[in-house]
Amino acid sequence: MRTYLTLFLMLLGLVCSERASAQQFDTYFRDSTLRLDYILTGNGATTEVTPDEAHLLKGWAGRRHYLDSLVLRGNAQLYVHDEASGRLIYAFSFNPLYLEWRQTPLAKTERRSYEEVLRIPFPKAPVKVKLVLCNAEQRPLVEQTQRIDPKDILIHDQTRVKPLPHKYLVHSGSSKDCIDLAFLAEGYTEAEMPTFLKDAEAATEALFNYEPFKSHRQHFNVVAVFSPSLDSGVAVPREKVWPRTAFSSHFDTFYSDRYLTTRQVKAINNALIGIPYEHLIILANSDVYGGGGMYNSYLLSSTHHKWYLPVVVHEFGHSFGGLADEYFYEGDAASASEHATEVEPWEQNATNLKDFSGKWSHLIKKGTPTPTPVAKQKKYPVGLYEGAAYLTKGMYRASFNCRMRTNETPDFCPACRLGLDKVLRYHLPPQK
Repeated sequence: MRTYLTLFLMLLGLVCSERASAQQFDTYFRDSTLRLDYILTGNGATTEVTPDEAHLLKGWAGRRHYLDSLVLRGNAQLYVHDEASGRLIYAFSFNPLYLEWRQTPLAKTERRSYEEVLRIPFPKAPVKVKLVLCNAEQRPLVEQTQRIDPKDILIHDQTRVKPLPHKYLVHSGSSKDCIDLAFLAEGYTEAEMPTFLKDAEAATEALFNYEPFKSHRQHFNVVAVFSPSLDSGVAVPREKVWPRTAFSSHFDTFYSDRYLTTRQVKAINNALIGIPYEHLIILANSDVYGGGGMYNSYLLSSTHHKWYLPVVVHEFGHSFGGLADEYFYEGDAASASEHATEVEPWEQNATNLKDFSGKWSHLIKKGTPTPTPVAKQKKYPVGLYEGAAYLTKGMYRASFNCRMRTNETPDFCPACRLGLDKVLRYHLPPQK
């Protein structure tokens, strides 16, 4: 009897939680999106956040539950408080490219500005929106708060903008019940849109060939958005190649050959007006190896080199799941500042053992040595293998190899699958 009673109470709790989440959304928000544009400016010593434009967009494609919680901390957080009550009614975390810039050697002598675009449910009443940017050790660098009145006449109404041509590759249901993923074309001319569509279809099938995405395919909507460029290809600065493309992406970001990014975040979001999306993959028409992905921001991947599909999946691990790179460079500590060393990293697939209990500790068999010897990887498929997040010492990963470490690996490791599943369940309605 006690077992049935416990099960009943658990089911009742899920139902009540779902109803409370829906009620909270309807209480504070309408079924629209408020897009907030920012300018992030600074260097290695100082940072400024400047609010820019605000836009009203049709529909809301984000979550309608767990509104006041974060599944991962990220390097930056956005908090929305109801002005009248002071209650936290929405929270969001992400990784901006700007925070990577300020850790580069050039940031010691120069200042730069980066665009940032964030989306929240459109509030029914005035709210206070606070943006927090943190350093690698999770200490705030800057906090900026702005008041938003939904009746402000200067909020740009974009609800009548005609969306770009697009095609759904997977359509499982409404945005209320599904995760919306969009593909954008970068460096594809109008005549090359059929090639972009094939590349998007291939990437879609590759993603859903990996767990836990494979088991959740029916919970995704996937749309390919045809965003043509004037020229074919993307910029490779080291080769003096600068084509005119939709989003001005380029390799050699921060002088790293294979790091492919763009700073034209407004242009990206303008191309998606009228199309529901939560997560974004930008496909770059290039045979140069490379890509880049930032948590809850975007990922870019070149499409015509031999490792295209593994790279897309790897970068989606970053942009969707907030996973850390599990590779490292022997004898190179130059990248140490990119990840926390004084506190437990928020990424779910790396640990410095400062606070490991909430990650994959329960999967490690009793008696597994720390660090786990590479020579005994078959005996200990899950352990604490030293070397992760670019660090050779003091940072550990769950398995010897993983999709977040090498292109040849056919699967995400158990720690990554746990982290990805955690994020999936956060985005989906509680009953899922």
